[in-house]
Amino acid sequence: MPQNTESTAGFKPSLGLFDATMIVAGSMIGSGIFIVSADMLKDLGSAGWLLAAWLITGFMTLTAALSYGELSGMFPKAGGQYVYLKEAYNPLVGFLYGWSFFAVIQTGTIAAVGVGFAKFAGYFFPALAWEDANTFNVAGLNIHYAQLVAIVLIVLLTFINTKGIEAGKAIQTIFTSTKLLSLFGLIIAGFIAFKWDVWQANWENAWTPQHLNKDASGVISIEPLLTGAALGAMASAMVGSIFSSDAWNNVTFIAGEIKNPKRNIGLSLFLGTLIVTVVYILANVVYLAVVPLNELAFAKDNRVALSASEAIFGSSGTIIIAVMIMISTFGCNNGLILAGARVYYTMANDKLFFKQAGTLNKNSVPAWALWIQCAMASALCLSGKYGDLLDMVSFIVVIFYVLTIIGIFILRRKMPNAERPYKAFGYPVLPIIYILMGTSFCFLLIVYKPAFTWPGLIITLIGIPLYYFAVNNKK
Repeated sequence: MPQNTESTAGFKPSLGLFDATMIVAGSMIGSGIFIVSADMLKDLGSAGWLLAAWLITGFMTLTAALSYGELSGMFPKAGGQYVYLKEAYNPLVGFLYGWSFFAVIQTGTIAAVGVGFAKFAGYFFPALAWEDANTFNVAGLNIHYAQLVAIVLIVLLTFINTKGIEAGKAIQTIFTSTKLLSLFGLIIAGFIAFKWDVWQANWENAWTPQHLNKDASGVISIEPLLTGAALGAMASAMVGSIFSSDAWNNVTFIAGEIKNPKRNIGLSLFLGTLIVTVVYILANVVYLAVVPLNELAFAKDNRVALSASEAIFGSSGTIIIAVMIMISTFGCNNGLILAGARVYYTMANDKLFFKQAGTLNKNSVPAWALWIQCAMASALCLSGKYGDLLDMVSFIVVIFYVLTIIGIFILRRKMPNAERPYKAFGYPVLPIIYILMGTSFCFLLIVYKPAFTWPGLIITLIGIPLYYFAVNNKK
């Protein structure tokens, strides 16, 4: 078995179980839970199938997190999933993940979450409202003021994280605790304001899959879905729930800075994903309990949480949700920025990324890796293409999750005597179920939503020539 003594001796183990759990939960909760249920309802057309999609996503997330506990115990080092794939398969597979992570997964998510923060700040600063009047042109590029605010946010959080893990930890703990308390507050208020007539109406034909359309005149039409189309609709809907539930594995990237990583990473993965899964399901129950189904599906700008908040709190609901989303996206981006740079650091030490990314500054953090991540995410903010990239994220992410969990079976054969402080819960049944579910999800997207898949596959496969270029440079 490879040595686990870490080439990351400069990292300071200063994060406890609570800190690690806050990174898991904080990286997961961005703006998705406040928005994606609208498009999911358009695809599925019923309350039952909406909650089923969130339950399936929650089950998959928890199963994957519990499975990753075994890998985090075997390889308690910076880099997380990149390391797991490299050890289970070969350096090429690890690099393809790292490349996709840099090109699409992490930086695209950082960009989208940053723009989400700026958009909701538009409630308080009209110049940030997403309108053509709030744009200007530079060298033929149409730039929105909200994009500039997103870049300022990314630069600010990157700068803070270059000052040491303690600074990033403090922001993560404060903002994640605040947004969890706020979400629980919204859920409790929603149950107090529970409207039984709305709930009962929303649960009529709850298990009839159907597609909802709205024409220019505002008339809503219903298209029943046959079995094959219903499966495709479920996969399409789960793009939103899986994206909203992603980034739970970010804590594995910073293993070198976690106290007792063999115990705390696996436990934080379980606790963080469980908390978020419960919050997400309860939030959707509240949506269905206070707002009619068609109003949720066609909420303005897909802001289902705003519609629910207005139903619960009245006119002040808009301000409440805007503040909640700003807090949520700020904390989410901090977690993404903090964790992502550790992957590039580990790749650089394997001589598969820019050499400077493999160094730590005087504060024992990979500052150069943080800044190159910042540059890439900022470029995606200006491109305006982060939304297109994020359509691919769920597909690419699930492919790599499936490969990683298959890696558990491979490593049990390759390294039968390796130390495993924690073994995958429910092995081999639950990991196999996840592999089957994840593979089915990706297959259905290929068949029914090719726009989500081929561009993502192409970006990932571009990594193959880049890998061999890096290998030749290393030689």
